Amino acid sequence: MAEPVRVRRLTDQEGQRLQQIVRRGSTSSVRYRRAMMLLASAGGNRVPVIAQLVAADEDTVRDVIHRFNE
Repeated sequence: MAEPVRVRRLTDQEGQRLQQIVRRGSTSSVRYRRAMMLLASAGGNRVPVIAQLVAADEDTVRDVIHRFNE
């Protein structure tokens, strides 16, 4: 079985920026949902849980995490 997909360790600046996006909620809904996915992953949640949280497909969540990690 493959290793679970997780976001890499966030820098302080990245974490603050993601929280700022989520708190304000004034940016695009896509940006908001991506920030939620990354913060949820950083918090230790697994892909299926994150997908339910943001009402997205599990593959979409994996793609967002992989892109961020690159």
